[in-house]
Amino acid sequence: MKRLLGVPLLTAVLVAVAVSTADACYCGVARYRLWKRVCCCPTECQLQCYTVIKTCKEVVYQPRQFTCYKTVYERVAVPKTITCVKYVPETHYRERVYTVMKPVWETRTKEICYTVCKPVWETRTKEICYTVCKPVWETRTKEIHYTVCKPVWETRTKEICYTVCKPVWETRTKEIHYTVCKPVWETRTKEICYTVCKPVWETRTKEIHYTVCKPVWETRTKEICYTVCKPVWETREKVCRYTVCKPVWETRTKEICYTVCKPVYETREREVCYTVCKPVKYTKTIKVCSGHWETRDVACCEPAKTCEPVKTCAPVRQCRVWVPHIEERQVECTKWVTETCVKKVPYTVCRMVPEQRVKTCTYQVCKMVKEVCEKRIPYTVCRMVPEQRVKTCTYQVCRMVPEQRVKTCTYQVCRMVPEQRVKTCTYQVCRMVPEQRVKTCTYQVCRMVPEQRVKTCTYQVCRMVPEQRVKTCTYQVCKMVPVQCVKRVPYTVCKPVCYTKTVTCCKLVPKQVAYTVTRCVPVVVCRQVPVKVCCPVPTCCEAPKACAPSACGCGG
Repeated sequence: MKRLLGVPLLTAVLVAVAVSTADACYCGVARYRLWKRVCCCPTECQLQCYTVIKTCKEVVYQPRQFTCYKTVYERVAVPKTITCVKYVPETHYRERVYTVMKPVWETRTKEICYTVCKPVWETRTKEICYTVCKPVWETRTKEIHYTVCKPVWETRTKEICYTVCKPVWETRTKEIHYTVCKPVWETRTKEICYTVCKPVWETRTKEIHYTVCKPVWETRTKEICYTVCKPVWETREKVCRYTVCKPVWETRTKEICYTVCKPVYETREREVCYTVCKPVKYTKTIKVCSGHWETRDVACCEPAKTCEPVKTCAPVRQCRVWVPHIEERQVECTKWVTETCVKKVPYTVCRMVPEQRVKTCTYQVCKMVKEVCEKRIPYTVCRMVPEQRVKTCTYQVCRMVPEQRVKTCTYQVCRMVPEQRVKTCTYQVCRMVPEQRVKTCTYQVCRMVPEQRVKTCTYQVCRMVPEQRVKTCTYQVCKMVPVQCVKRVPYTVCKPVCYTKTVTCCKLVPKQVAYTVTRCVPVVVCRQVPVKVCCPVPTCCEAPKACAPSACGCGG
């Protein structure tokens, strides 16, 4: 503010100096006024103009660079080691006893007698024992309550208008010629010869010769020629061409706008609760155990707590006995009572005000240029060389030696013996004899005449009324038998594991940063300005003393 007030004052002083200087330079004007007063011949005076160089002072604001310093808070990463606890899941197993209902199936066998109608073949009988595994089903009965919609019929009446075609009959007559085949029955008799096969059973015996192959094992030896491929390794080289991207760095410049948070500190107050322990005195009654010593006569058989040493043993001796006495006393105690108080604590809050800045940053750009290179890579090739080898192998040969055996088999043979039989069959033969007949047929022709009628129609409406019924249902039940099982149940326990890790904490470090400020400073500059001055020159009279060149300043 002082600098700003000094600028107008300096400007006013310079203007005043310039005015005074102008008056001094315009000396001819002043002398012209004086000359005008003393001129004897004003009509004959002439003005003489010439140029005068005048020095003027001017205030000019020139920019100047000033270096200032400001505090910038820089974030510094400080490593800090902290102890953390993480819970690691660990799987444990515990045995759990549970009950599983295991079905127990009972297998029973029953004989079923059934009849098969089959032709008479050569019959052989054998007994086959077989086991059938079937579940044991228990038949139980349970009552199932269900709802049935029972139809309840209601009789209702409604009138229906309908049109009836009323027949009007006309009687007509016509003759019809027709042929009737009249049946004439004849009774005939014929004999039918047929053959009946009568079964005759014979029991026979036959011997069956069959061959059984008995295995006989022989040990033999043979040589097996086999080929083994033996690996032979060869080292070869191959030329591998590959492309390498070679980095070419270019330096570029760009302007980066960034925000600097300028700290602004504010002082605030907050209420802090704190606890004060105040002593509070109170009185309480306590019991104090006191007493005194008494000298008593104690018998020898009675034990004494504290006895004086007696040289001679007497039946009665004197002992000191402590007699306790409990008395109550009032004791003053102090207890500390916590009291919560509130106080205002001033604290400083740092509010970061963002400020936009621009800086020029030079960075490098890496441009990858492809370049083809060659390298020789040695590699190993495995070539398999065949090699003939011979090994002796021992093996067993099973040779089946046939052996003849005989068994006697009894069987039944059914021989069908044909038998001729004759039966007499009576049958009727119908022979149709045609006969011509004529009949007069009276017929009626019906012509339908429409007639409107109304009839009352009785119809039934079925309304379903729910009715509770009980039915007996037969079902099968599989009886489950409880079986105790033990299984291992995995469960997860979170076990705390302590570990140490390094955390980077950001810390604001104040730093003085120099920056340049351009300010405009007022400077007084002297400048030569040409000024045109006109001065009168007298011609009719002598120049007075006032118009002397030395006085008026016109003479150079």
